[in-house]
Amino acid sequence: MPRLTGSATVLAAIVGVSACATTGGVPAPFPRPAGPDTQTSTAAVPAPGVATGYAVTSTALSLRGTPYRNGGADPAGFDCSGFVYYVFAQHGVTLPRTVLEQSRVGQQVAQDRLEPGDVIFFSTVSAGPSHVAIAIGGDEFVHAPSGAGQVRVERLSAPYWSTRFVIARRVL
Repeated sequence: MPRLTGSATVLAAIVGVSACATTGGVPAPFPRPAGPDTQTSTAAVPAPGVATGYAVTSTALSLRGTPYRNGGADPAGFDCSGFVYYVFAQHGVTLPRTVLEQSRVGQQVAQDRLEPGDVIFFSTVSAGPSHVAIAIGGDEFVHAPSGAGQVRVERLSAPYWSTRFVIARRVL
């Protein structure tokens, strides 16, 4: 195994600190405080069919451990937007393929009003949405991060992710 030095060590430490181990099941929904619900997007909302947030999160969680693959959109390997695209497609919901296009679909949701199945966007490499994940409830989300190498669950309140939150969308 190659030895990490300099900035590679710092990057590895940051990625490792933001990790959150989880075991099975779908956590309780995010808290729902009183207040304004959502803002409507001008983008078209895909037909939801019979998809529910819990069904979507169950599918997403079943893919934990799948390797990261740049440009990947199937169980052989996923990038972040390919993961979201694939999971929703399994429930009859067609989303665009890229992070930026996905960030324009559905209704905007406040961070404190997230529900399982909501799509969360982060700014990780540039201003605006550059990474996407699926809310699973209980302050957690599932995603395909390149640095971690596989689909996994993390906490929205982790310092790395909480400072990079951009927007969330409800597409169901």
